[in-house]
Amino acid sequence: MLSDIELMKHHMNVLFKHDAENRMSVVNEPPYEAAPRFFLGVTKLGSEVSFSYSLALRIVEKLEEIIGTIPSANLGEVIEILSMDRPVNKLWIGPAYVFPDVRKMTCTTAIKVTDKNKEILKPYFPHTFENFEYKQPCFVIVEDNIPVSICCSARQTSKAAEASVSTLEHYRGRAYGVNVASAWAAEVQKQGRIALYSTSWDNFASQSLARKLQLVQYGTDIHMS
Repeated sequence: MLSDIELMKHHMNVLFKHDAENRMSVVNEPPYEAAPRFFLGVTKLGSEVSFSYSLALRIVEKLEEIIGTIPSANLGEVIEILSMDRPVNKLWIGPAYVFPDVRKMTCTTAIKVTDKNKEILKPYFPHTFENFEYKQPCFVIVEDNIPVSICCSARQTSKAAEASVSTLEHYRGRAYGVNVASAWAAEVQKQGRIALYSTSWDNFASQSLARKLQLVQYGTDIHMS
């Protein structure tokens, strides 16, 4: 069983690509946009911190000075220091979860999407269709002959993958999200990888799904651009 801090390290690497100096370079999914300038993953056992390759060394050194044993207590100072470079225009804060072992769960309604049947995604989930090779594994719930709920890999590495779940508006409230996410997580875990999930604190629907899935929160992630 991995520790919370080990899970957070996997989470950080799933979210962002890093350069040879272990600085964040780009978001780990097409179209590979620039990574945030600062990432902080807080757990009960410690924290993971990462800086963008674009940050000047003087800014990094100042940030390292004020990040102590309780980094989250210094967010105001982090924002002030980043603002010496340019104002912070985006702040993300939210819980990070890991799926329990669901490999033995059976799901009869979720269908695995492959190259053979991926056309079903095109009218309803075009972004997933366009980036299909990066979104594996991918599962859908089909109702009324259309895919009404989907779970695929938002971002991933060889060690872990993070879930992306979406249900068409008129089909919500039928537990499709739980069903399709469980099928996705089981497939990821059968591959020997860690199934992760994260969201923002203001996304109450996503947090509700995490509770229904009985996910385990191992930390909170914070990133600023």
